[in-house]
Amino acid sequence: MSRPITLFTGQWADLPFEEVARLAGEWGYDGLEIACWGDHIDVSRWDEAAYVQSRLDILERNGLKVWTISNHLAGQAVCDDPIDQRHRDILNDRVWGDGDPEGVRQRAADELKDTARFAAALGVSTVTGFTGSSIWKYVAMFPPASDEMIAAGYRDFADRFDPILDVFEEVGVRFALEVHPSEIAYDYWTAQATLDAIGRPEVFGFNFDPSHFIWQQLDPVAFVLDYADHIFHVHVKESVTNLDGRNGVLGSHLPWANPRRGWTFVSTGHGAVQWNPLFRALNAVGYDGPTSVEWEDAGMDRLVGAKQAIAFVRDLAEITPSHAAFDAAFSTRSEG
Repeated sequence: MSRPITLFTGQWADLPFEEVARLAGEWGYDGLEIACWGDHIDVSRWDEAAYVQSRLDILERNGLKVWTISNHLAGQAVCDDPIDQRHRDILNDRVWGDGDPEGVRQRAADELKDTARFAAALGVSTVTGFTGSSIWKYVAMFPPASDEMIAAGYRDFADRFDPILDVFEEVGVRFALEVHPSEIAYDYWTAQATLDAIGRPEVFGFNFDPSHFIWQQLDPVAFVLDYADHIFHVHVKESVTNLDGRNGVLGSHLPWANPRRGWTFVSTGHGAVQWNPLFRALNAVGYDGPTSVEWEDAGMDRLVGAKQAIAFVRDLAEITPSHAAFDAAFSTRSEG
């Protein structure tokens, strides 16, 4: 089973798109998961054929293809409450506008609709991203949140995403939510609650990233097996824990890579994810989409991390189903 290996450009959006494509091509990636920020993609230009073609031309010049684009940043603002300075720091001026929270949410929703249109114009079938969440602020559970407050959060998500998904469905593109703390789905059970709330399996599924499972002490293989039909895209990213009795999983407001943090992200091949059983699980469920390297490591230069990662994932790609059962010879009988 051959899956394309791509590089997610979200952490590279400070560089020109042409430069990121050149680097990825030289390193041997098959394509890019293109972020819709920086100069990589401006989704408001979805109906400009020359601009859309310019993205494809850059890819072709560097021997790359595209299967997926991402708009994590705009997606985060669709359901978030509160909307504050954190969102001002990640949103473009078009979405932020005057900063009125409900206006930001509505403009973020419009941005996701345009992202679906851009994906369709680009010939791409999947958009990865975030949803935000109006109930993430209740996760610490004090003062306690009632069942009705939690249920209202899932209704808010469905009410806001249904019109977005109407456009996705209209143009033939799927939305893959990254199951991630701060989103409406952040672990095994909230993923199920999210699917139950939206009820649109053909157009809404998950971007599976095991790095978020490791520090939450969840089993990523179980997630792959149980949510197989809903996995639209896969990120190859890692994290490590350092829970020594002083460091906790909530991070303690400490920066990435601080040795007093209870966990941190590390470059692919340097973390605690058990990739061999994960790739075997992906094979077992028939996942044949991209495996997209997402570089996040405060302790390693990205030019080193991304180059190492492609070699690491190429080796994993050799884990493919056998065409012959290993015990087939046991039943072979001589005809003599």
